[in-house]
Amino acid sequence: MPKDQSKDYEITIPFLWNGEQWRPVHGIYSKNHPALLQFVIQAENKHLVIDLERNEGLLSRGFTETHYLQDGTDVVLTRNHTGHCYYHGQVQGYPESSVSLSTCSGLRGIIVFENSSYILEPLEGATGEHKIYRAENLKIAPGSCGHQLDIPATGAAARATSQHSPAARYKRETLKTTKYVELVIVADNREFQRQGKDVEKIKQRLIEIANYVDKFYRPLNIRVALVGVEVWNDMDKCSISQDPFTSLHEFLDWRKLKLLPRKAHDNAQLISGVYFQGTTIGMAPIMSMCTAEQSGGVVMDHSENPLGAAVTLAHELGHNFGMNHDTLERGCNCKASTDKGGCIMNPSTGYPFPMVFSSCSRKDLENSLEKGVGMCLFNLPEVKESFGGQKCGNGYVEDGEECDCGEPEECTNRCCNATTCALNPGAVCAHGLCCEDCQLKAAGISCRESSNSCDLPEFCTGASPQCPANVYLHDGHACHGQQCITLWGPGAKPAPGICFERVNSAGDPYGNCGKDSKSSFAKCEPRDAKCGKIQCQGGANRPVIGTNAVSIETNIPLQEGGKILCRGTHVYLGDDMPDPGLVLAGTKCGDGKICLNRRCQNTSVFGVHKCATKCHGRGVCNNKKNCHCEADWAPPFCDKPGFGGSLDSGPIRQAGQWEFRLHLFFFPRLRILRQGSSKHSNSHHCEWVRKRQP
Repeated sequence: MPKDQSKDYEITIPFLWNGEQWRPVHGIYSKNHPALLQFVIQAENKHLVIDLERNEGLLSRGFTETHYLQDGTDVVLTRNHTGHCYYHGQVQGYPESSVSLSTCSGLRGIIVFENSSYILEPLEGATGEHKIYRAENLKIAPGSCGHQLDIPATGAAARATSQHSPAARYKRETLKTTKYVELVIVADNREFQRQGKDVEKIKQRLIEIANYVDKFYRPLNIRVALVGVEVWNDMDKCSISQDPFTSLHEFLDWRKLKLLPRKAHDNAQLISGVYFQGTTIGMAPIMSMCTAEQSGGVVMDHSENPLGAAVTLAHELGHNFGMNHDTLERGCNCKASTDKGGCIMNPSTGYPFPMVFSSCSRKDLENSLEKGVGMCLFNLPEVKESFGGQKCGNGYVEDGEECDCGEPEECTNRCCNATTCALNPGAVCAHGLCCEDCQLKAAGISCRESSNSCDLPEFCTGASPQCPANVYLHDGHACHGQQCITLWGPGAKPAPGICFERVNSAGDPYGNCGKDSKSSFAKCEPRDAKCGKIQCQGGANRPVIGTNAVSIETNIPLQEGGKILCRGTHVYLGDDMPDPGLVLAGTKCGDGKICLNRRCQNTSVFGVHKCATKCHGRGVCNNKKNCHCEADWAPPFCDKPGFGGSLDSGPIRQAGQWEFRLHLFFFPRLRILRQGSSKHSNSHHCEWVRKRQP
């Protein structure tokens, strides 16, 4: 890759305002990065004043930096040695402008105003001098994303939902609630070598990439909180090759088996210095956010400027969210014209780089959230004790603050004083799904409904304005019905076992257990048949997951006469793409057996049986390995009378319902007297109580 990919740049010397006077930019030192910055530059005869604010939400309190000694020993640092030097901001006088910069070593980043994008970066070998140029002058080789699955607009049934229904209210709450992606970014060994074998330099590059991605996603009410960066400076921890599909598969396996057990996170992305085959510069599974098996992607670092990798990472993260490509057939609305970069989910990336999402991406995200994609994103990460320290007005409720609704000019929360970050008189709360009219909702009121058969509902506790973090069934429970619904729509269900056995024994594109080491389709052994291509019955006439998905129908004759219709799917993704028609890991494939790595294995590999035993048959295990109890039983073990739910999700029922039952339990004589005096009335009242039970 050439040292200088840009042409037609200007030389500028940024001057920083230190509160008293303007000083050249080299006045910023590595350990001195203030919360607020203001600097001035010249660009195309324009005098630009830039206001910056340190992106305090970018690095969580638990943020770690990991690299390795030559013997393979991992070195985990719990603080960022370079200081927090990553900023977001605006150009004065341009309300629609956007700036994302780092000040770690001079000023480096992107400035967008008047529908134009400018790259600012230090001039190599100069002191204080920087170069600034239009983003379209950043020359790169055009590339494409390996993923090719496109999903059409939402069907009429979904559009017909009443805005006043509980589902619509839940939908609005889900969309307006900020989602937090706790992200880990990993650099492979080839990337380490390409960046001069400088561990600190590459760590800065990874954080700078995350700072860009956070900026891209903020308009979607999604924040990216970086919980860790890792550099494979000694050797790759899994096999990374020019084959993007194999590299993706290997990285996701490493993430599940090695990274997740030692570092809690929602999503992991690999930045690779390897040049992938063909034009592919990134790859990620569709609608896989929060899953242990597939929440991640691989990104080729295809540009000298980290903005290029950031755009590709944002694109692949979009696929994890369920976003599909902005094809011409979809008629997407993009506020950036093609010559200005277009939108992030365009199938191919050129220059200038895209930095906004289209109307199609927003709709795809909305549909995915309704289906339960992103179940882990509703918990607020520990950015409230952010690396850069607290500040009233940054939108995060930090230690010593009762609320924080942003700056006074943007605050619309009547419960919170934006100037003091204190609650207004009479207010008990200001934020959260369990806060209404500045007061706490009662315990047992639903705050997050179950989004699918694998999700568990959450309820207000009565003690906190926040809805408990989203929890779902522990891997290993029988959630397989949900995948058929995802592929075929409402009314779809798994087909009988004979469909899996016959179809998946073929070892062809339409029936298989994935690919073998030679990239050939593998036949399923009879015991593993339910872990290959999923077979369904019912649902829509054709698959609902995309325009390039086709139905594969197989009629299986029965010995006693008649036949069974088995419905599979084939999606034209190319030879190097993950197949959404394969049975998901964690799906039940037999009594006490679960699919893992295309094999039907005992549930002991997930620990489900051990977890379920402690629930005394009155509950199920959630992803935190705690019991989610039935309505009349109390957590943690569902062995005593109570209000249901779990330690994680709140009580299922409100206290008033239980008090009525206790009244009848402890005073049976009173119940008999009431029956004798007014049998009909009492019977009617008891029936009303039963109807209110979940």
